[in-house]
Formats: sequence, C-alpha cells, structure tokens
Amino acid sequence: MNERLLCILAGAAVLTGPSLSAAEPAKSIAVPKFPKEAQLVERVLVPVPSEVFAVLDKLGKPNWPEVLRPQKGMAAPSGGKEQISLLLGVVIAEGFVAVEAENAEEVKNIGNSVRSLAKAIGVEKAVSRRANSIVEFAEKRRWADVRRELDLALTDVRQAMIELNSESLAQLVSLGGWLRGTEALATVVTKNFSKDGAELLHQPVLADHFQVRLEAMPEASRKGPLISKIHSALQSIRPLMGAGENAVISEKDAREIGRICADVVAAVNSKAK
Repeated sequence: MNERLLCILAGAAVLTGPSLSAAEPAKSIAVPKFPKEAQLVERVLVPVPSEVFAVLDKLGKPNWPEVLRPQKGMAAPSGGKEQISLLLGVVIAEGFVAVEAENAEEVKNIGNSVRSLAKAIGVEKAVSRRANSIVEFAEKRRWADVRRELDLALTDVRQAMIELNSESLAQLVSLGGWLRGTEALATVVTKNFSKDGAELLHQPVLADHFQVRLEAMPEASRKGPLISKIHSALQSIRPLMGAGENAVISEKDAREIGRICADVVAAVNSKAK
C-alpha cells in the first residue's frame, strides 16, 4: 500500500467513524480497520477523528477541558474569504475538542459560529441544518450525534465550495482544521509524553500536501500575509514530523510542532487589520 497513514484530530472533510464508547481501542491506528468513511486525499489516508481519540484514550485519558479554547460568544467573520475559510476549519476542529470535553455550552457556541462563518463565504444554506442539529444535540448531551453533525457540516461546506468553483477555499477549511487539530494533538501528547503518542504527529505527507495546495492558490491570495505565514509554518513543521517510516519524534519536537500551530491558529483567529 502506497498511502501514508496520517493521524489527525480534525480536517480534510472526513465522516464520523465508530464512537469512543466502542469496546477496547487498538494501541495504534491500523489502516485495514478504518471505517469506510476514512478518505484518501491524493493517496493520503486520513482517518476519522474518533479513531485518533480512541488511541489517545488508550495511551492515557486526556484532560480535554484543559485542551479546549472556549470562545467568547459566537465567532465573527474577519478578513477576506481566505481567513474566514481557515477560521471555519479551526472552529469545527474546536468542536471536536469541545465534544471530548463534554462542554455543551461551548458546542452550542460553535454550532452558531459555523452558521455565521458559512454565511460569510456564501455556503450558509449547505450547513444551516447541520448547525441547528449541533446546537440541538449539544443541549441533549448526545455527543456521538454532535460528532457526526460536525463531520457532516465540514463535508457539506467543502462540497458547496467546490460546486461554487472555490476549491482553494475548500482546501483552506481543511487546513484550518488540521492546524488546530494538530495543535490540540501536540498538547495532549506533550502532557504525558510517550513515543507511542508522539507517533501520531508523524504526518509529513499531509504537511507536504497542504504546502502544495497553498502554492497552487492564485498569486493574490498566496502572497497575502496570513497565507504566507502559514506556508512558512508548514515548512518549519515538516522536518519536525520526521521523514522515514521509523522516524522518532522527540518531546522537544512535539512541543515545537504545537507551538508553531498555536501561533498560526492565533493569527487565523485575529481580527483583520
């Protein structure tokens, strides 16, 4: 098999797999056991978020409330469509952390934020029903249903963007989700460091994939300060994620991956000047 196994918390428009309450999770993520919803992105296999959560829980129950970054109300669109698309991905990724933390109020904020951001980039219709369901299921604390709606909201947004000939913006939604997801994953890994946990950060091919996507964007978008910052960040992250099949990621490297991602996510969340 040529596909590279890449483990991420959220992003790349995947669908929900088995719930975290499924019986004993494996000690590592095995390609043949992925649910059919796992998706190939240019021959890069992207597992569903619940697969990664299950492995993390096996390595040691993460303190998800510490990882969560609570929003102060609803996320407001800021900047151009590129920044809003990235922010939408970041917000959806935060939704998965909020679900793991079982924070109903935060999940409801995120559901409303998804609707607001989707409206700002012209795809509100595609996501409105999902956003309503996220809020409804959060109130009822039906966490598995919230995870499913978050995944499907991401899928629907990306598909709507592609139909509007906005493939580059769809990629930015995925990239925003991956950056916040990788930051959260690095935080969890370094809280209780182990080689098994650090192995989840071995994602060089996905880092390469997003670099290529950024380089293919129209020049006006590519040269903007935020996209340029993200491109530089990906170049810095890439060697830290290891090159060979048996690459070992140190605790120092894991912390640096998390720091770089956190810096970029903060830029995505910042108000446009």
